[in-house]
Amino acid sequence: MKFLSTLSALVFIVVLSVAGLAQDAYQLLRSDPAGYAAVEPGKGLSFPIDHLPHKAFKIEWWYLTANLKDESGEDYGVHWTLFRQAMSPEPDPGDWQSNQVWMAHTALSLPDQFVYEQRFARGGIGQADVEWDIKGRFSAWLDDWHWQGESQEPFPSSLSFTSQDVAIELRMEANTPWVLQGKNGYSQKSELGQASYYYSQPHINIKAIILADGVETSLSGLGWLDREWSSQPLAPDQPGWDWLSLHLDDGHALMVYKLRQDGREDWVSGSLVDPSGKSVTLKKGDVRFVPLEYVTLETPRGKKSLPLVWKVELPAQRKSWTVSAIDSNHWLDTAFPYWEGPMDVSGSTGGKGYLELTGY
Repeated sequence: MKFLSTLSALVFIVVLSVAGLAQDAYQLLRSDPAGYAAVEPGKGLSFPIDHLPHKAFKIEWWYLTANLKDESGEDYGVHWTLFRQAMSPEPDPGDWQSNQVWMAHTALSLPDQFVYEQRFARGGIGQADVEWDIKGRFSAWLDDWHWQGESQEPFPSSLSFTSQDVAIELRMEANTPWVLQGKNGYSQKSELGQASYYYSQPHINIKAIILADGVETSLSGLGWLDREWSSQPLAPDQPGWDWLSLHLDDGHALMVYKLRQDGREDWVSGSLVDPSGKSVTLKKGDVRFVPLEYVTLETPRGKKSLPLVWKVELPAQRKSWTVSAIDSNHWLDTAFPYWEGPMDVSGSTGGKGYLELTGY
């Protein structure tokens, strides 16, 4: 019965996605966490073990974005995400009875096109997972979308995947410490107590080869990895979030997100990371993150008015930036529909970044 339940749930998600009937897919992130493991303050994170799945929690993700350029200076964007969801709070029995479901998204922004793809897999049968392989190396995959480390750590490593008819292979290195978001990795999401465990690597050096229309192009630039797991990351009155990561020209990295709340002030948090990897947690009073301009897009789910130009300010540092979408046509009509794309940065310093908008 567990096999049938998990398979039915997976088929149900796919059917909803294809039919366009999942009007509020993000309800999954607000649903009752009873029976699943709870996120608790003061626990602390442990590496390298926390790079692997936490199957007692309902949901988690490995989330990579990157701003790259070719030799002529043209902008490219990379987005690769692997999601794990537990369909029930019982321990995973493994094999064909596994209660784990996996989903992956890929997206590539090229100077003249945007392509994306989603895939689903069931757990327990080797189709998707994150583990240390037989040689003790970090390995994350779904089908042939594969991230392969050289040790138990995610970096240095290679990542190869396709998005529709475009293929890319990345070589990734990172030498700065993990950034523990919130309070030592405990990231509160609401006054009501919702939270996640959350850490990042904002300083990933990347060299890549992209193959499109039979032409190989060399790329290089910077990437950002977010790792997060929880059993209820959204409060019942939070329809979605706006998340922004920036690589600034002076070597700093900035992340800020806003959880939109119905009838209450939005929940704002973030971090500022210096070139050596030392980070400072940003709370609501430390950062301003406000939309300046909305763009209306035609999507398969109707017209969407989305904030694609933002003002970001750090009043104490007397710094401010205007952050604008390089290309507005980055709506992903996936099972969990959202907008995600590369951004230009101007102001106190220049830079590049990535913006994610959910729940619109």
